[in-house]
Amino acid sequence: MSTARELVGLGVVAYLIASLILRSRRTYIPVWSIMAFSAFVAVVTGLVGFDEIGLVVNLDVVLFLVGMFSLVSLAESSGLLSALTAWFIGRFRSRYSVVYASSLLFGLLSAFAVNDTVALMGPPIAYTISRASGLDPKLMFLLLAYSLTVGSAMTPMGNPQNVLVAVESGIPAPFIQFTARLAVPTLINLALVPLILLKVFRVENGPVGVVLVPHELVRDRRDALLAGLGMLAAVVGLVVNDVAELLDLPHVTHRGFIPFVVAAATYLLSRNPRAVLAGVDWGTVIFFIAMFITMEGVWRSGILQPLLALLLPGKLGRVESVLSVTAASILLSQVLSNVPLVKLFMELLKSYGYGPADTSVWLTLAATSTIAGNLTILGAASNIIVLETLESRMGTSITFTEFLKVGAAVTLVNTLVYLPFLLV
Repeated sequence: MSTARELVGLGVVAYLIASLILRSRRTYIPVWSIMAFSAFVAVVTGLVGFDEIGLVVNLDVVLFLVGMFSLVSLAESSGLLSALTAWFIGRFRSRYSVVYASSLLFGLLSAFAVNDTVALMGPPIAYTISRASGLDPKLMFLLLAYSLTVGSAMTPMGNPQNVLVAVESGIPAPFIQFTARLAVPTLINLALVPLILLKVFRVENGPVGVVLVPHELVRDRRDALLAGLGMLAAVVGLVVNDVAELLDLPHVTHRGFIPFVVAAATYLLSRNPRAVLAGVDWGTVIFFIAMFITMEGVWRSGILQPLLALLLPGKLGRVESVLSVTAASILLSQVLSNVPLVKLFMELLKSYGYGPADTSVWLTLAATSTIAGNLTILGAASNIIVLETLESRMGTSITFTEFLKVGAAVTLVNTLVYLPFLLV
């Protein structure tokens, strides 16, 4: 029986790896459909029982995503995000300053508006900036991919794997913990990424003429105001809840429900609630539901425990744990993708006895699995989204080799910057 379960688990992992690699050539296949089929296999083969699905899927994470995606959908459809971008970029008048400002902009947007959203809306902005400033479009597209990945590491809402760590690790006050420990190294990296790209592309400084009128980009003032207040309320709610937890005051245990409740208040007040829901990234939501089922099945099959144990043989000291998790996250994220990897690695860490008190280890897992996306195109879903937008809408592309040549240097620098902050 155990051998059959191991064979099924091995088949599911092999299918996921092969599908993700082949998808780089067949971008019309959505990632969520690949994960959904693996969940189907996990259920029909008995790795996860039908009656266990409700116990396996983490509703806290799912509603967090639905709530944040709803608020971001409203902000995007109303023109709020585009107006903020235009206002920010319009402050700068030289090539160097625009590149550095763009890195900061993409990074901060992804920290609070989820990186996949910035990956969707970012390419047209990056292309406009490249044309206005006379920069190679590939420089701006790579800057977009790298900086939104780095920026998303800073908060629990920046990317899906951070949501997973914040909700399932049990660390106290995750919003405060993430920003307190990761904000400074993230900002440093957002300054270093454009420096690397400027050197690689040998860009000379010069004047630019970016003509962007913010107020003309706002399509609906009421919805823009509603979206802004909603996103502010969600962030404030998460911070206040974390402070209440630290002060041992009554607080919401299932903090993922906070953004959903805030979003629920905006549906009726928005101009077109159906459009808001239509703008939600339901593919990512389905991906997460399917991933919970798939990874539970793979974990129960027992095939990955030996491999993960080679990289982390047991509960180690804090320094050794941080270094081991860093190496494993960066390497394995290129094969399995960061979100499924984080889910599996969390199960291993919990089985070793890592708990809420091991904050450095959990933050290391979140940060390094995130920046692993800067090594190769396959390392993060946001890279695939950027690439797909370039190919489908703009008639250009970035090759695997082009991404890797710069990404290797970026990932190395990112890692060296984060490690001291995670080890202290």
